[in-house]
Amino acid sequence: MSKSTSQIVLRAIILLPCFSVASVSGAAPQADPAGRWENDIQRFEAWDAQNAWPRDGVLFVGSSSIRMWKTRESFADLPVLNRGFGGSQIPDVLHFLDRIVLKYRPAVIVFYCGDNDIAAGRSPEQVLGDWRTFVDRVRGVLPQTQIAYLGIKPSGARWHLWREMDRANRLIHADCDADRRLWYVDTAKPLLKDGRPDDTVFLADRLHLSPAGYRRWTRVLRPVLDGILRRPGDRDSSSKDSGQR
Repeated sequence: MSKSTSQIVLRAIILLPCFSVASVSGAAPQADPAGRWENDIQRFEAWDAQNAWPRDGVLFVGSSSIRMWKTRESFADLPVLNRGFGGSQIPDVLHFLDRIVLKYRPAVIVFYCGDNDIAAGRSPEQVLGDWRTFVDRVRGVLPQTQIAYLGIKPSGARWHLWREMDRANRLIHADCDADRRLWYVDTAKPLLKDGRPDDTVFLADRLHLSPAGYRRWTRVLRPVLDGILRRPGDRDSSSKDSGQR
């Protein structure tokens, strides 16, 4: 069996539960993403109208964990652009995809979503299915763009949901392992201490990361970005082992 055929078979096996679960679950993203976040998206567009965004850049997109990350400071030597908007779920990003992702034609997308999705009642299988929709829509326009998925973080505020979040991470990790242009970045493990969320790297709400938490994320993500940008369109075994697990 060829690699491409085996990847298709693996994806079919992974995604099969999504359809049965999605049909019976009542969980849904925000009913009107345009209404809730239109002002945020327009602010991005106002900035775009006055500034030149980087060509072949590194685009950070997702929920508040992206929005609150000072990515230009953390990756000062890279052409980064941040398009995070707080409270978003994957379907919300999909709603605005043309306006906050595809227009920039990035070389790399760093994506964090799934946290709010599970909290809103979506199943791990639904999160995987939404992730695949995101990947497929990006690939339809930007087939060479590499996408790095940041694993859903364990937090004190949502620790009761960790089993579902961890399962979503495992499903997406397996999906990334089957695709040479997808990267799973384990941003969960660095936030744990003795098997539980380390409150010293979170804000007082025990949900959002503190500067110390973002420093941990930066240390994990940095070698992955270096590997992608060093070898565009490919991944070698050494960079995969050092950055994805």
